[in-house]
Amino acid sequence: MAKTESIPIFENVKKNIRARILIRGAVQGVGFRPFIYRLAGSLNLTGWINNNTSGVVIEAEGDRESLSEFIQRIREEKPVRAIIDSLTTEYAECAGYRNFEIKKSDWSADKSAWILPDIGTCSECRDEIFDPSDRRYLYPFTNCTNCGPRYSIILSLPYDRPNTTMRNFTMCPECRREYNDPGNRRFHAQPNACPVCGPRIWLSDRSGQIIYEKNQALFETVDLLKQGRIIALKGIGGFQLLVDAGKDAAVKRLRRAKSRDEKPFAMMFPDMETVKYYCGVSAQEQNCLESPEAPIVLLKRKLSASSGIMDISELVAPDNPYWGIMLPYSPLHLILMSLYKKPLIATSGNFTDEPICINNDEAIRELHGIADYFLMHDRPIARYVDDSVVRTIADHITVLRRARGYAPLPVTIKQSLPPALAVGGHLKNTIAVANRNNIFISHHIGDLETNKAYNAFTRAVTDLKHMYNVVPQIVVCDKHPDYSSSQFAAKFKGKIIRVQHHYAHILSCMAENGVSPPVLGFAWDGTGYGDDGTVWGGECLAVNNKGYERAAFLRTFPLPGGDKAVREPGRAAFGLLYHILGDRIKDYRHLPSLQQFNSGEIRVLKQMLDKKINCPKTSSIGRLFDVVSSLLDVQHINTFEGQAAIKLENLAWRAEKETGAYQYGIINNNGRRIIDWEPLIMSILADITAGMVPEVIAATFHNTLADMIFKLAGEIGIKKIVLSGGTFQNKFLTEKVIAGLQKQNFIVYRHKNIPPNDGGISVGQILAINNMTNE
Repeated sequence: MAKTESIPIFENVKKNIRARILIRGAVQGVGFRPFIYRLAGSLNLTGWINNNTSGVVIEAEGDRESLSEFIQRIREEKPVRAIIDSLTTEYAECAGYRNFEIKKSDWSADKSAWILPDIGTCSECRDEIFDPSDRRYLYPFTNCTNCGPRYSIILSLPYDRPNTTMRNFTMCPECRREYNDPGNRRFHAQPNACPVCGPRIWLSDRSGQIIYEKNQALFETVDLLKQGRIIALKGIGGFQLLVDAGKDAAVKRLRRAKSRDEKPFAMMFPDMETVKYYCGVSAQEQNCLESPEAPIVLLKRKLSASSGIMDISELVAPDNPYWGIMLPYSPLHLILMSLYKKPLIATSGNFTDEPICINNDEAIRELHGIADYFLMHDRPIARYVDDSVVRTIADHITVLRRARGYAPLPVTIKQSLPPALAVGGHLKNTIAVANRNNIFISHHIGDLETNKAYNAFTRAVTDLKHMYNVVPQIVVCDKHPDYSSSQFAAKFKGKIIRVQHHYAHILSCMAENGVSPPVLGFAWDGTGYGDDGTVWGGECLAVNNKGYERAAFLRTFPLPGGDKAVREPGRAAFGLLYHILGDRIKDYRHLPSLQQFNSGEIRVLKQMLDKKINCPKTSSIGRLFDVVSSLLDVQHINTFEGQAAIKLENLAWRAEKETGAYQYGIINNNGRRIIDWEPLIMSILADITAGMVPEVIAATFHNTLADMIFKLAGEIGIKKIVLSGGTFQNKFLTEKVIAGLQKQNFIVYRHKNIPPNDGGISVGQILAINNMTNE
C-alpha cells in the first residue's frame, strides 16, 4: 500500500509551501514524468520532477489545498501501467520555483526503482501502424509511453534513452518534437523512433546475405511462410521460429530440426475472432490474451469437425486437447499477422535446452540448420526474454512461465532484507535479488542442462546484480549438491544458505500472497533433494516462524536407474510394483507397462532393485503420476518434462461422469504421517483387470490425491493452506483441491503471478534468509 504523509498546518494557511515527494515502484517508462508535468500545470504548481535510481522525485510548490489535491490525484490518476509501491512526502519553506520542469535524471540514489516489463502495443499505436496517412504506417518499431520495449532494452537505471539499447539511434526533428511536447503521448518516450531515424528490418538468407529490406522484407516473408519455409524472426526479447501451423510437412521439419519430438508448440493467431473460431475462450482468458502482458494462454481447442480444426496440423500439439495461443503483441508481429491472416507456430529461436538467440550474428550461426530465412532488425536486445505462459485455474490466471510482460516486477514483502542473491533450482531456473523489502525476479532462464544454458544463467546473475547495484552479503541456493546453480553458489566467498527445495516452494507462495506462519504447505512436484538425502516430492510441511517440520509425505518407492526412471515412466512403474509385489509381479505381465520389457531387461531390473543398485527412493507425487500413466498405457517414455502427468490429466477430463476416490492409508510414524499409496495402486490394478475405462481410473486417481490433502489438512488442523510445486499446474487436481478445502473452511493460498513450478523457488529462497543459518 502506498504511504503518504499529511500536510502540516502552517500558521499562515495561505502561505505557499514546498513538498518533496519520493515515489517508488514501477514509475519509469510509463509516462509518469509527463503525467506529473501536466498535473502540476493544471494546479498551477511550480517545481520539478526527475527520475533517479530509486524511482521519481518531485518538488512542488503551491498552497496547501493544491498540494493536497496534487498528491491525491497522483494516486487516483496515475498512468495505467504505473505501480506505486510507496509515496513519502516531506515539507519545507518554498525555494521560489517559477515554473514546473522535468529535470535531468539523478544517478546518485540507491538503485531500487522498478524496471517495467516489455508492454504490448497500445491501441493508439496500433491505429497509427495501420493508417496509410500516418508517418509510422507499417513501421515495425512504433511505440509510446504506454507501450513498447522496456526490460529487453534497458542497460542500467535510471530509465533514460542513453541507458537503453536505443542510445545509438538519434531522433529526427519530428521525433524530437514529440519527445519534448508535454501534450504528446510520446513526451519522454525513451524508445521513440520512426522510419526516418529508428531501427530498420531486413530479410536475409542462411548466410546472412540481405535479400530484401523494409516493407518488402515483410511481404516476402509472408510468401515464404505460404511456401512452408521456416523463418527466424527477431522479436522484442529474442528470435522466434515461425512456420505455418497448418502445414504438416513444415511442422514435422521444424520438430526434427529442433529435436523436439512431441512437446507442444505455441501458436500466434492473427486476431481474437480466429482464436474463438478454433478454441473455447472465457472472458478472463480473452482479457489476458488482449492484455498489455499478451502471454501465451493455454486454451481448450474445439474438437468438432465444423470448427475447421483440421486447418491446423495435429503435429502442433500431438494428443493434447489444449493449445498455447498468443495474439500479436509487437508492431512487427501485428504487421506480419495482418498480412498472413492464419495461425503461425511461434516458438523460441533455439535448440532444445539452450538459450534463445538475441543478436543477428549469433542467430545466423546457431539457427542456420533450422531456419530457411531470417527476418532481422538492428535494435540490440539487452537480454533474452521468452514469451510468458499462463493458464486459468479456479477462476484465476496462473503464470506458468514468467517472462515477457511480467519480469522483472518484484514481490514486495513486509520485512527489509540484507542484499542477497538467490540462484534458484536446476529446471525452469530463475534467479532473484533482495533489495530492501523487494525481491526482484529475473525472467525465465530455463533448464541448466547445457554449457550454453549455464553461461546464460551466469550472465543473468551479473545482469540482475548490476541493474540493482546489489553486492550480495548472502547467496542462497538449493540443497541439491549437483545442481549447476548450487555449484555456482558454492564458489561464493561469503555466507551461503542452502534451502530445502520444497520449503522454498512454500515460501515462494507465502511471499506472493503476503502470508505469515503458521501455514500447512503442500509442495507436490517431481523432484527435490530431501533433508534425508532421498528424492522428495510429495511433501506436507508445517511452516512456523523458525522453519518447518515435515508433517506428512508420500510413502517412498524405488526408481530403478534413477534419472532414467524419470525419463521412462515404465521403469518407475516396474520399481513400484516390484516393491510391493516382489515375484508376484509376474501376475501382471499382461500390463502394457510391463510388456515393454523383455525377459532380459526384467532380470536386470530385478537385480538392480534386489541389490539396491542405482535405485534411489522417492516420495514424489510426480513420479506417482508417471507410474499410473504407464499402468494405464498412456505414456511409457517422457519426451519432455511432465509429459506423462499432462496426458494423465487430459485423460481425467474425458471421464463422462463424476467419480469417487480410491482407498489409501495414512500411517502415523513418530508424529509424522506417511501417505500409503499401496491400496490405491492395488485398486487401480483391479480396475484395469476388470476392464474399467482409463478415463474413469485417471479421474478417480486425481480425486484420491485431492482427498489425501483434505484428510491431512483436517487431521493436522492448521487453517491456512498453501499449495505449491509443479503438480499444482494441473487444473483438474488443483480446482478440486481448492474447492474441497474451501468447503471445509480452510483459507487456501495458491500461485497467480509467480509460477508454482521451479520458476518460483528463487523467491522462496530469498524469503528463507530470516529463518536459516549458514551451513
